[in-house]
Amino acid sequence: MKTFKRILLAEDDLKDVELTVNALSEHNLANDILVVRDGVEALDFLYRRGAFAQEPDGNPIVILLDLKMPKMDGIQVLRQIKSDKNLQTIPVVVLTSSRESQDLQICYQLGANAYVVKPVKFADFYRSRQADRSVLGADQ
Repeated sequence: MKTFKRILLAEDDLKDVELTVNALSEHNLANDILVVRDGVEALDFLYRRGAFAQEPDGNPIVILLDLKMPKMDGIQVLRQIKSDKNLQTIPVVVLTSSRESQDLQICYQLGANAYVVKPVKFADFYRSRQADRSVLGADQ
């Protein structure tokens, strides 16, 4: 039986979490989805700190990252991920309500793989990324 890497969803809004998880499930992705509620929790998971200290090693297949989160925002998280040689190869898809061109520019400069403005129809996003199926773990 093939083991699939997890998808890390960093999102503080419960409705957006539900919509994202449902959209992923509708497309029969076999990956488990781990939801964290803020930027600190996202980094704690990636570095196996605190509540995540006993998690098995291994990076997620992709990080779905909200920008506007408590404790530490998504840009700070993205900056940390892309500056760490052990994390920088993880694809990061920014899912945000921000239409600010400055946010878009910063995210791409920091190494985001995609920037998607919510609300998003997952089917449209999925089709747009089929050329790079590894972003959603289809080839893992």
